[in-house]
Amino acid sequence: MLRDWQTLSFNALFGLLSLISVIVLAGPTLVILILSFTGEEALHFPPASYSLRWYAALIDANELQAALWVSLKVAVISVSACVVLGVAAALGIARSEGALARGLETLFLSPLILPALAFGFAALMLFSILGMRPSTLTLAIGHIVVCVPFVLRTTLASLAQLDPALLDASRSLGASRLHTFRTVTLPLISPGVASGAFIAFMASFDNVPVSLFLQDARTQVLPIYLWDIIQNQLDSRAASACGVIIIATVLMMVLMERVAGFSRFMK
Repeated sequence: MLRDWQTLSFNALFGLLSLISVIVLAGPTLVILILSFTGEEALHFPPASYSLRWYAALIDANELQAALWVSLKVAVISVSACVVLGVAAALGIARSEGALARGLETLFLSPLILPALAFGFAALMLFSILGMRPSTLTLAIGHIVVCVPFVLRTTLASLAQLDPALLDASRSLGASRLHTFRTVTLPLISPGVASGAFIAFMASFDNVPVSLFLQDARTQVLPIYLWDIIQNQLDSRAASACGVIIIATVLMMVLMERVAGFSRFMK
């Protein structure tokens, strides 16, 4: 009887903590999603009326669209470079058992640990010394540094699950290293690479600390633009823009789960 009571108490406590976690994590997203359908000029929760007017207003929001285009362009450039660099680094690290490989892995993953604000400021100082003004290029370089670890980590996870016998069989049949990589290794690790690319894209698109230091008036990214209009105008279009981002992110997550088994690489 005592054991049954302890089990019941543990399950109740665990369920309560899980419910609190869900509310804390999903609550803000649900609130902003509801607010995005407000029909009022001012943002307050719950909305007095509901409408799609602010979603329609996004069509004529030229500055917001320009910021969105900058964020998308920087994210695409960053992800393209991250995939090349992350996969190359993962292949080199996975093929080595030495301490140097472990040290390089720690070095490449260090942007996940280092404070992003400190890195953004350091990158700004470095580019200033080199005579480079804030631009799309400097913004993309900063994003590449902080996003490469995501691709590296998921690719390493895929390579750890790769059966070495398949590579040995390919080489024993006379295939070159390049042909083996293209026809055996890459297809098998592609789900991990795709998952890492997706995480890197979202990390770049949503990045604030690095963008805050490396952007200028011509390269203002969407997250900082939304922050500015919330601070200065409390524009309801910010809520509808966030609603679009949330819906698009959920759809992409579902697609990635169906295509690449996204959740396997998040464990």
